[in-house]
Amino acid sequence: MHTFAVARVVHGIEPLVATEIRRSRLGVVRGVRHREVWFEATDEAGLLGLRTASLLLRTADDVLMASAVVDGIGPGRSALARLAEAARGVDAVRLARLGGGRPDARGGLEVSASFVGRRNYTRFEIEDAVGGELARALRVRYHSRTAGGRPPLEAMSWRVTIEGEQAVIALRPAHRPLHRRPYKTASIRGTLHPPVAAAMAELARLEGAGTVLDPCCGAGTTLIEAHALAPHVRLLGFDHDPAALAAAAANARAALDDSDPSARDGLRAASASPSQCGGAPFGWVLADGGRIPAPDGSADRVLVNPPWGRQVPPRGLLARDLGPLWREVRRVLTADGLAVALVHDGIPHRFAVEEAIRVSLSGRHPMIAVLRKGRG
Repeated sequence: MHTFAVARVVHGIEPLVATEIRRSRLGVVRGVRHREVWFEATDEAGLLGLRTASLLLRTADDVLMASAVVDGIGPGRSALARLAEAARGVDAVRLARLGGGRPDARGGLEVSASFVGRRNYTRFEIEDAVGGELARALRVRYHSRTAGGRPPLEAMSWRVTIEGEQAVIALRPAHRPLHRRPYKTASIRGTLHPPVAAAMAELARLEGAGTVLDPCCGAGTTLIEAHALAPHVRLLGFDHDPAALAAAAANARAALDDSDPSARDGLRAASASPSQCGGAPFGWVLADGGRIPAPDGSADRVLVNPPWGRQVPPRGLLARDLGPLWREVRRVLTADGLAVALVHDGIPHRFAVEEAIRVSLSGRHPMIAVLRKGRG
């Protein structure tokens, strides 16, 4: 049995998600669209694989079971009738059961729609056209967002995406999108989107690395994603905000496997030097990103999402500019080390670019840049 599946992703990292699908053996990649990777989940992974093994896809926002691919969806309003017709043809009862849902679920169902390009209809009209038909087939309540309503958390979740003249109608088999990490028990303003943090860790080539450092760690997302990819590395997070360090420590505790209590016990948010962090995989240190309390050449990798000045204004030594941060990153990197940074204002001076990926994030278009020390 083969199941057609769709991985939803942040625009720009589609190739990374395709690579992760192949590496995790979830299926065979069949195509890539704007913010989507299509793949066939083989019998080995199966439908159970889409509910559980898909958690291996750290760089994906979500994984959906596709029920229909619909052609001829143009910009005119006749497309709404075409979508409704396609929804009537979906064996919604069978798909809901295969995906782990219950056709008689009290939570009903909700539909989320998105499209690329201009259309003479809204996302809400797409959702209502498809949702009404699916609800009739499943004999459950449809929760519309047209009037600003918010569906209940237990509602069965369907999705419609349109690119060009082709639409996909799909069901989420999991109870939550993949980007909503269970470990994210604490958050702060400006916290990084976990799949983007996972992409940064992937690009950092952590095999063989000993120490990974984040000078602006915030709630710890980047280092936690690095730990999921490379559990063997030592992870040091620095931030000037004690509340951020407390959030990072709480999230790291939640992320650690229950079979490693000694590592969990060693976690703490501390105002200390890295040498005082003990043998735990994570160390959280109160420090300014412009003056990192780490020796020269002590980090094999640096992962950093500098303050944008949008939700979190730069403070301390970074209040005027990010120059001190980049000088410190160069100082703590080993001679052959890599820095992977989410940059918004161009590549920092005295770094050589190995790779750069433009992404769409919170209405901005920063780059994930893989950097080495440059000359001069």
